[in-house]
Amino acid sequence: MRGIISYGAYVPYHRLDRKAIAEVLGAGGGRGSRAVANYDEDTTSMGVEAARAAAANLPADVQPASLFFATADPAYLDKTNATAIHAALALDPSVFAADMGGSVRSGAGAFKAALDARQPAMAVLSDIRTGLSGSSDEANGGDGAVAFVCGEGDQVIAEYLGGASTTAEFLDRWRIPGNRASQVWEERFGEYVYVPLAKQALANGLKATETTAEHLDSLIVAGVSPRAARSVIASAGVRKEAIADDLSATVGNTGTAQLGLMLADVLDRAQPNQVIAVLLLADGADLLLFRTTEAIASYRRASTVADQIASGRPVTYASFLTWRNFLVREGPRRPDPDRPGAPNSFRSEDWKFGFSASRCKACGFRHLPPARVCLNCHTVDQMSRERIADLKATVATYTVDRLAFSPAPPLVAAVIDFDGGGRFNAELTDVDPDKIGIGDKVEMTFRRLYTAQSIHNYFWKARPVRRAN
Repeated sequence: MRGIISYGAYVPYHRLDRKAIAEVLGAGGGRGSRAVANYDEDTTSMGVEAARAAAANLPADVQPASLFFATADPAYLDKTNATAIHAALALDPSVFAADMGGSVRSGAGAFKAALDARQPAMAVLSDIRTGLSGSSDEANGGDGAVAFVCGEGDQVIAEYLGGASTTAEFLDRWRIPGNRASQVWEERFGEYVYVPLAKQALANGLKATETTAEHLDSLIVAGVSPRAARSVIASAGVRKEAIADDLSATVGNTGTAQLGLMLADVLDRAQPNQVIAVLLLADGADLLLFRTTEAIASYRRASTVADQIASGRPVTYASFLTWRNFLVREGPRRPDPDRPGAPNSFRSEDWKFGFSASRCKACGFRHLPPARVCLNCHTVDQMSRERIADLKATVATYTVDRLAFSPAPPLVAAVIDFDGGGRFNAELTDVDPDKIGIGDKVEMTFRRLYTAQSIHNYFWKARPVRRAN
């Protein structure tokens, strides 16, 4: 039996109320809100957060042998983005990591590659959806990421039953390299093309797995053509209560990540022996069928999709446009930051990406960053490495700096003490400066500090432990 062993989702902290768009532009917007990636987030950093959540739920004896990363908005071209996720998870160098990028359908490709792999494999799906100001893509898009670890054995929480695909070459949505927003053909054309392709994939997949539409406990239909998705759902023949929430009112359409984020939301509430169909409409149609096992009843989730949606904080439309580089504001009156150096970044990978400290073998003192000489007992080269990225910490003191430049002012810095020892000066992100306090619990999060001369400087910040309001 092969299927999903573990999964993790990541919904960014900030929310844009769609009414705010109409208040500024006089039109557009709509109801509900969309998830917005912070200025220090990109698809790679969000992928790290989802992958960390999936890895945290893995059985101790299961480690991925390969990692597939899918996004339609890669942080780098001509360089593998999956390697940053690999480093942030502190995976063994023998673990294969590769991108499947450029299109929404690449999400299904990464997921299927993980399901078809002979050894445990992780699929990470991430996307940031941005359209031109006032466009449907701007209002209805959303940002998020999800990760699945697939493998075999009694630890499988959702058995992969099989599926089917249909493929066709047609032009309904596209973006050439260098363009900031996608172009879309008339939506009725998308419906005309997608509906028969989806019906064929659904019929073939159900027949191959000896399943009927009436027996589906959940039907997930994802894709960047909402009109086509509605038509497919209407003709699918499933029970009304089996239709999964597409999260459009609370998160938005997360493109490459949508099929996975919707599946994670369904799995958050799933009971054993439920049949789940995942259907993606993107340059064809892809159907994946799962049956939950008894193991899902005891599966522990650190944070559900619903929890993360509930814990969001509003962001202004001006901030959203600034973070997306559609509104250019005056920058700091100081020299531009230096680009990170390739050699020193490589040498410090365990610290910069894996956030590993060193602990003195003689006295047990923990050092951040890692050191050769113990600050406590002065022993030399008697250190062991410890990954502390997943440990909680406590705010010892903090400052709210309203003069330092930040794309999301004010800048909040804190001295934090890690559980088990170790003190660190950290910038806080996703924080309400009026609610932070000494003694608050924080957790580490992988972020993009800045980009200089086309090089992204990734490192770790701290954020308050997310809780539902």
